[in-house]
Amino acid sequence: MVVTSQGNHATSVKPRSGEPGAVAATTSPSKGPGRKARRTAVTRSAAARRRDLPIALLLILPAVIGFATFYAYPTLRGIYLSFTEFHVLSPPKWVGLANFRELFGDDVFWHSLLVTGYFVLLSVVFGTLISLVTAVVLDRVTRSSALRGVILLPFLISNVIAALVWQWMLDPTLGIVNIALKHLTGHSILFFGSGGWAIPSLAAISVWKWMGYYALLIFAGLQTIPPTIYEAGRVDGASEIQMFRRLTVPLLRPILVMVVVLTVINSFQVFDIVQVTTEGGPANASNVLQMYIYRKAFRQFDFGYAATMSLALFALLIAVTFTQLRLARANESDLS
Repeated sequence: MVVTSQGNHATSVKPRSGEPGAVAATTSPSKGPGRKARRTAVTRSAAARRRDLPIALLLILPAVIGFATFYAYPTLRGIYLSFTEFHVLSPPKWVGLANFRELFGDDVFWHSLLVTGYFVLLSVVFGTLISLVTAVVLDRVTRSSALRGVILLPFLISNVIAALVWQWMLDPTLGIVNIALKHLTGHSILFFGSGGWAIPSLAAISVWKWMGYYALLIFAGLQTIPPTIYEAGRVDGASEIQMFRRLTVPLLRPILVMVVVLTVINSFQVFDIVQVTTEGGPANASNVLQMYIYRKAFRQFDFGYAATMSLALFALLIAVTFTQLRLARANESDLS
């Protein structure tokens, strides 16, 4: 007979064949050595984390200082200045919501917002479509690393250099594009000097500049689609165009949403290519919102009102991005 101890109770168990009857006292699992070992390991792990904490804080300190200096402080300072009248040479004067009331009645601000919206629309639509087609061609036709590098080259060029190059190419007298147009049609186009052509020309430069980067993002998304899906589509008799519309595009929804969001944010913040090529002209036809903010701040030295417009742009970007992510269900994928 084997007597086992379970808490405060004793239970008799018939011994197995070949085992002598004995009285064996077994401790409860709740008080066994395994629990003590686990508790000791947890204690040692917590002590190790406490010892590593100063080193970890020291390693992230440069990043924290950079973030606080170049992001957090300017943001908070800008929010404060949006409620003040500040002209650099005099200290900020608190005016409350006066700048926001002026903003709602500023016709130039609303015109600049419409111009920016037009630029964003052209950049998003054509940029996303061209990047998607380019990525599909890279995936289905060729996978040459050299070709991918060539496509990515415009993204590696600074915006100022890209704007200068295109300004020379689109020059109405000496530009290679207008020379070709004059041979084909007999007349040239004022790409940056015409109110109807200014924003489309700027959008074309932006699309050319960012197309390679977005195409590589979409190309990476294409690698996550299993080949068996396309094989099943071919078995069902689907053409390449049908598989592109009904398989590729739906399965790329998270990547396409990310590309659209990035394009919207970059397009709303356009400034350098406008400053280099048109400076907001002709007759405010390309006076995007960032250009108007720059003029108010660094030409009229009205930093308080410029900060108000910057805060309005920041709130608009948050609202647009959140709406896009919600409507497009960016966190869902048909592959899951």
